[in-house]
Amino acid sequence: MFDFKDVIPQMPFILEGLKVTLSIVVVSLLLGFILGILLTLCKISVFKPLIWLADFYTSIFRGTPLVLQLLIIYFGLPQLLGFQIDQYWAAVAAFSLNSAAYVSEIIRAGINAIDKGQKEAAVALGIPYAKMMKDLLLPQAFKNISPALVNETITLTKESAIVTVIGLGDVMRRAYQAGAVTYNYLEPLIFAGLIYYVIVLVLTFVGKSVERKLKSND
Repeated sequence: MFDFKDVIPQMPFILEGLKVTLSIVVVSLLLGFILGILLTLCKISVFKPLIWLADFYTSIFRGTPLVLQLLIIYFGLPQLLGFQIDQYWAAVAAFSLNSAAYVSEIIRAGINAIDKGQKEAAVALGIPYAKMMKDLLLPQAFKNISPALVNETITLTKESAIVTVIGLGDVMRRAYQAGAVTYNYLEPLIFAGLIYYVIVLVLTFVGKSVERKLKSND
């Protein structure tokens, strides 16, 4: 039987980890999005070395576990750098670099889905490449890929729980610590799961609202 009476006093402690979880997700998404756009520009360029470099980057971060990337950054890099990396920034670095690989593929697919005639017309009119990307291609691509970007946000939110392996006090870590106090782990972990579930529901609702708004503007 479930017994949440011992968990109730621990709930504020677990909820404090929500600030860490959301901070990591928001900062990582922002940095990953910026890096993802840069990678996309490399992938659709005509300069072969940039294409190869961007594809190699993507293959590395999509082909290895995120937890491994986090462990390498937090435990492995200090051997090369000579100093310990802060837990928070190690997590942000791992999630940003990983998310950028997926975001770049999402944006690239969105750009490739646009009618090539629009790009050819822009080139024929002498529109600069940067202006064409900013004002023509990227805005249209984002309309097409908004559901995929929301899914990436949801995935990153759930995967952020792995920061517990480096001892960062997020929701999952605090739920585990709360369980260690009472020697009952199930109820605190269920409460943590409920927190993540609510976050995902909110993100799903926001994503659908944005998608409907974009469609209504067509």
